[in-house]
Amino acid sequence: MTLNAEGYLAMVTETMNRVAESQREAVGRAADLIAESIGADGVVHAFGTGHSEALAMELAGRAGGLVPTNRIALRDLVLLGGAPVDLLGPTLERDPTVAHRLYALAPVRPQDVFVLASNSGVNGAMVEFASVVKENGHALVAITSAQHSARMTSRHPSGRKLADFADVVLDNGAPYGDATLPLPGGGAVGAVSSITAALLAQQITVEVVARLLAAGQQPPVYLSANIAGGDEHNNALEARYAGRIRRGA
Repeated sequence: MTLNAEGYLAMVTETMNRVAESQREAVGRAADLIAESIGADGVVHAFGTGHSEALAMELAGRAGGLVPTNRIALRDLVLLGGAPVDLLGPTLERDPTVAHRLYALAPVRPQDVFVLASNSGVNGAMVEFASVVKENGHALVAITSAQHSARMTSRHPSGRKLADFADVVLDNGAPYGDATLPLPGGGAVGAVSSITAALLAQQITVEVVARLLAAGQQPPVYLSANIAGGDEHNNALEARYAGRIRRGA
């Protein structure tokens, strides 16, 4: 691919088409788990660290998305738990011990489902969080880069990775290192994982809504807060899940 904006667009388009086709079945299985949870008055908890936090933002609290969604973030340790941690430090997402505190701070019920995103799938906090989710009996959907994760050694004491715990694994199609266009002197530019993860998140959301409609249920979907009646619509739906959903800070 040519090293310019058009070359990057071509690479992104090719990767998105490949992900959409190869992950079609996994998207359906993820939607089944989430629709079942929502149908049982469950909530979708979304968690990602680093740039994978964008996946949690894509699922939780945006127009056209599902209302029963809760965004979990490392900053919850400070904002909700009052823990004196360095949120800007490079090692927090590698610390397995923070997973237990994050889960304890989340307003979780047994019927809830989790969607966890990590491009590498190997950092200690994410792997331990996945372990905690399964120990507590929740369904778990993981979004990761199969290629990148396969070339990494786990940073969790167990040696396991995020995908090892998931009921459904979705491959975001990103290459090792995430960036797609090679540079003459080595390295690459043009990351893709955030774009493909957003695609998968929206595909899952649409499939969940389709399943709820097919089951005769009215899907709880957000309107934009920036259109007439949006706030009233959203507030009425959010009231059903009072104390169980957070948009994050």
